[in-house]
Amino acid sequence: MNLLAPVEELKGIGPKTAETLGRAGIRTIRDFFYNLPRDYESFQAASTISAMRPGKVVIRGKIDSLTTRQAKRRKLSITEGVVRDLTGAVKVVWFNQSYRARQFAPDKEYYFSGTYELKNGRFQLTSPSAALVADVDPTSALSPVYVAHGAVRSSDFKRLVTNSRDRFAEIPDLLPSVATGVRREALFHAHFPSSTSEVSAAREYLAYEELFELILASRLNRQENEKLKARRVGFDVEKIREFVGRLPFQLTGAQKRAAWEIFQNMERGVPMNRLLQGDVGAGKTMVAAMAAYEAILAHGQVAILAPTSILAEQHYEGIGPLLSQFGVRTALLTGATKKKPELKKAIKAGEVDLVIGTHALLTDDTEFSDLTLVVIDEQHRFGVEQRQKLMLKSPAGLAPHLLSMTATPIPRSLQLTVFGDLDVSILNELPAGRQPIETKILTEVETREKLYPAMREVLGKPPDAKGKGTRAHGQQIYWICKAIEDSETASGAKSGQGGAKSGRGGARSGQGGAKSGQGGGGGSYGGSEVTSVNTRAKRLSEVFPEAKVEFVHGTMKPAEKDAVMARFADGETDILVSTTVVEVGVDVPNATLMVIENADSYGLAQLHQLRGRVGRGSSRSFCYLLTSGDEAPSRRLREVEKSCDGFHLAEVDLKLRGPGEIYGALQHGALDLRIASFSDTHLIRRAQKDVEKFLRGGENMVKFEELGGIISKYQQITTLN
Repeated sequence: MNLLAPVEELKGIGPKTAETLGRAGIRTIRDFFYNLPRDYESFQAASTISAMRPGKVVIRGKIDSLTTRQAKRRKLSITEGVVRDLTGAVKVVWFNQSYRARQFAPDKEYYFSGTYELKNGRFQLTSPSAALVADVDPTSALSPVYVAHGAVRSSDFKRLVTNSRDRFAEIPDLLPSVATGVRREALFHAHFPSSTSEVSAAREYLAYEELFELILASRLNRQENEKLKARRVGFDVEKIREFVGRLPFQLTGAQKRAAWEIFQNMERGVPMNRLLQGDVGAGKTMVAAMAAYEAILAHGQVAILAPTSILAEQHYEGIGPLLSQFGVRTALLTGATKKKPELKKAIKAGEVDLVIGTHALLTDDTEFSDLTLVVIDEQHRFGVEQRQKLMLKSPAGLAPHLLSMTATPIPRSLQLTVFGDLDVSILNELPAGRQPIETKILTEVETREKLYPAMREVLGKPPDAKGKGTRAHGQQIYWICKAIEDSETASGAKSGQGGAKSGRGGARSGQGGAKSGQGGGGGSYGGSEVTSVNTRAKRLSEVFPEAKVEFVHGTMKPAEKDAVMARFADGETDILVSTTVVEVGVDVPNATLMVIENADSYGLAQLHQLRGRVGRGSSRSFCYLLTSGDEAPSRRLREVEKSCDGFHLAEVDLKLRGPGEIYGALQHGALDLRIASFSDTHLIRRAQKDVEKFLRGGENMVKFEELGGIISKYQQITTLN
């Protein structure tokens, strides 16, 4: 059987069904067989309606009184009915599944599996799956449940799989490290299990298969990188020692180790491909500056790519003066840079040693004389094509050394799989004098009683000695909001382009900011609504009339956004209300308090990254996580509250949410593992050993057509260069 053949070659799948499946990514026979059940149901222990207890239940009965209505407040359809058996009746409810009203025959019996719970004072069966009793094999202990794909419902897909039952025997082997027939047996038992032990064994093999593919892809990436050539950058020990000696602070042990690892990489004739990961404020930029200086000493050029102009300017202001005393010529290239043609001409002529910039570095007319080192800050914010565009600006026949930086620590299991082609340096020490951030969870009803007094106290403290904001009369505050506009609330006021300002002693409208009469809506911070940045800024101006409040968000014009951020950095603004646009932003040591509204709606890694905007000076710093509703705080929030260790939080986040947020926005498709878990270190180690054995055998991947196609996809997803 050719698993790469179109899915239409299977029995019962015509052009129309194939088109529907194709929209869900099921285009080949392989896609079809690997569309595994999302769950399994056992109908052998069905309960009577009278014996039901709250929780997950399975009942058998007939259904009638089916109706569908549209909810008024939300874009939601509600389908309701009544299931009856000889012992009683129960209300059933589905949301946004209007087809349910047409699914059932009143004279036939069905199994219903769902959650029996109390809603609005009445018990009901919520969003149950349904299976016709006549279609259920009475000898089978488990019945698979599939994800619906458009018009192809779970029951429809189950029927299609059953039609192809005899084709499972034709499935060829895939992995060279696995015994004959194991793959076809695993896939068959995943779709047609007779026991939970068969399901477990099938899922273990299929998880192993995924990990083997991913690890093999990363190893092949490394092998391909080793075939490239790069400029040899010798380690100039005296010059580096002089550079370190002139720093106004002591390097941490972790910074010294990371720099040494980088120097060793660049001495080789193959391009460095190193990931520098460090918690917020661990000093990655200084390590990058040392690497840049080393490359420039070897008469090469260096490019540092940052995701925002604010961060690029911060690097330019921090690194430029340090290197200029050694004769290094540094330039800043962003969208706002004046006289860009002249600057780009100088870069091409080799008259600039270090270029720090944003996406402006990627344009075709930005050319280098001898690009030797590329540093990408917050690498996950750039797509594969963007990163490669910069890498291709090196001299013909040579690849530049690459140093990728991230403030989101990568769990060990991801280092072994997704990032297996990278060398990794870890900064796990904070510079001397940095204070841990005290994190507290508060409910919305505690805002006035506990949060506002804490904010008032911070605003009255003397400015942090390390802060640049000489104009600040006190320490500063970030307040993070979820929404830009009040579209999720009763009022529809739009946020302005500039920050709504209030001068000390009275509120006044800012440049293009929210005008009087527009700031309404959003609900008071005592309801569950999401409040917008401009509404929150207006309210804080009223609560703290002596403070200057501004807001910023991602849809503002870049120049206006940068101006607001610059005023905050200079100490002109006391409270900055913002969306997550400040997650990666300017370094403000004088900002010592962070408020994150609707904290439960953020991922753990993002909460930690946001929190890292404070605690950057020598003053005591705080982060308040505000929650709405009466429910207890999530485990995610509890972990952030009790730990400032980004590496610990990254491991927790991996278990709770998977790799998506840690890895960032993947440009060639999601790193969407069907079964494998990155927390299964035992299976990862086993797959890792088998991959190494496979590669030592010198196998030619051309022999493994199907495996090669999968590997190629993973190589594109995970590569950083």
